[in-house]
Amino acid sequence: MQPNYASNPTQIGFFLIAQFSMLSMSAAVEPLRIANRLSKCNLYEWSFYSKDYLPVRASNGIDVAATREMADTEDLDALIVVAGIDVENHDDPVLSRWLRRLSRLSITLGSTSTGSLLLARAKLLNQSPCTIHWENIDSFKEEFPLLNITGELYEMDTHFMTCSGGLSGLDMMLQLITQQHGLKLAKDVAEQCIHPSIRDAHAHQRMATQTRLSIHHPALIKAIELMQSCTEDPMSQAQIASKSNLSLRQLERLFKHHFGLRPAQYYLDLRLNKAQLLLQQTSLSTFAIATACGFNSTSYLAKCYRSKFLISPRQERTRDKLPSPTLGG
Repeated sequence: MQPNYASNPTQIGFFLIAQFSMLSMSAAVEPLRIANRLSKCNLYEWSFYSKDYLPVRASNGIDVAATREMADTEDLDALIVVAGIDVENHDDPVLSRWLRRLSRLSITLGSTSTGSLLLARAKLLNQSPCTIHWENIDSFKEEFPLLNITGELYEMDTHFMTCSGGLSGLDMMLQLITQQHGLKLAKDVAEQCIHPSIRDAHAHQRMATQTRLSIHHPALIKAIELMQSCTEDPMSQAQIASKSNLSLRQLERLFKHHFGLRPAQYYLDLRLNKAQLLLQQTSLSTFAIATACGFNSTSYLAKCYRSKFLISPRQERTRDKLPSPTLGG
């Protein structure tokens, strides 16, 4: 996207998907507003799109009105798909065709949070690195194994700009402001947002393991990270202990002390949690999910799954398709 100035503001559209994240939308829009205010120039203009020009309900129950119809894209510089929960059930050929048309017109396309899934389903992103919310990375990679899915905070090139959701849209837009209007303005915008440091694309989406789990033992952290990185082809307890510079007995003691679980149970829970996300977020077969989560058969997956979640994998999918309660009606 080429720089635009006050006489020719950058026009950014936001296409809202039902159940979109209000936080990720606001994080992307507010830096543009603040940049205009601080510069005393109309650097950016933005608009909201929706299917059939109807209001769209966010995941927090707030309705947001569309301000442009889908046919009105003549002056658009960029279009960002704003999504959130339940996006895996969103299948709209009309939206996919529209996005492909915008791409052919050299309009920069982007996404927040799970919007990357819709860009991929529109057969875009093929040559560009992309990212998505950490909770959806595994299912995204399973559905689109040929895409360059990085898991970064955000990704930007000349054609696409994707971010992982939450506050990452703020950092992505600060990078855009830096590219178009300089680092000083971007820093001033960040300061207004009480965002003391502009995170680069390589910043971690998730808290560090020691922070998230409130543990500080380096060898235990190493063991957990090994388990997290090897779910498809699980390591043996002996391998984990060896690579963590622990004996098997030390490994057992650490997990029992910090989590009240044996290492094998902790590892199994990690793999079952991944299986649950894949069941909820993809249409992969149970066999494919069992393989991706390190189970040697669907029957063994089903046995372990029922023991942990009290329902079968099949019932998990049925439950996921039930209508979700809505706020206010």
